[in-house]
Amino acid sequence: MLTPLAYGLAVLLSLFITFIGVRFLVAPRPAAAGYGVSAKENGDAAYLSIKGLRDLTYGILGLALIAFAGAHAVGWYMLAVALVPLGDTLIVLRHGGTKAAAFGIHFATAAVVLVNAALLFAA
Repeated sequence: MLTPLAYGLAVLLSLFITFIGVRFLVAPRPAAAGYGVSAKENGDAAYLSIKGLRDLTYGILGLALIAFAGAHAVGWYMLAVALVPLGDTLIVLRHGGTKAAAFGIHFATAAVVLVNAALLFAA
């Protein structure tokens, strides 16, 4: 029962971050607003594309590990990748985003990713 839950959550998280990456590449300004820090209209859109590519890559890598590696490898990946939403929490707070976005989106995501890592290690 634990293994399907751990893998199911890992797939959902990987698909979700893939979606976020694609959204940043296709509609960067709305995606930035959803991130918690709006992008300036005349700002450098390259940074939004960088975030999109980063997230897309993390999602695809997660899906590849799920498909071709064992639960412990995916668990280590999730443990390492949890640093991203933790860092995003600090970025949102530092750049004028709301505490609700920082903790409700990014910190909560980090917590779910860490729980998923624990489930994968236990599987």
